[in-house]
Amino acid sequence: MTIACRRVYEETSAADGTRVLVDRVWPRGMRKEDAHLDEWLRDVAPSTELRRWYGHRPDRFPEFRRRYLAELRAPGRRQAMAHLRELAAGHDVTLLTATKDVEHSQAAVLVERLTG
Repeated sequence: MTIACRRVYEETSAADGTRVLVDRVWPRGMRKEDAHLDEWLRDVAPSTELRRWYGHRPDRFPEFRRRYLAELRAPGRRQAMAHLRELAAGHDVTLLTATKDVEHSQAAVLVERLTG
C-alpha cells in the first residue's frame, strides 16, 4: 500500500492507484474528464475559512496543519476520513490537489495522517 500526493494537473500514472481529489473547489481550467478521478472528497478538504486564512503561505503551514487536523476531528469530517481510510486500506492511493506547493498542502497533511 502506497499513499502519495501530487498535483492533479500532472500526467496520470499506472502507479497512481485510486485517484482522489482532496480540494474543496474544482481545479481551475481542468475538465472533469481530464482529471481521471476515482473520487472527489470535498468533505475532507479544509474549510473555506481555513483555506483563505492559509493562502498557501509556507510560513503559516505549521498553524494550518494544526487547525486542519482539528477540523478533521469534527463529527462531519470523521465520516469522510473513514471513507478515505477505506479507500487506502491495502491499496495504492494518490491524493490530488491543484496547489503548486504540494509539500505544504492539505494533501500532504492527509498522507501524514493516513500513514502515521
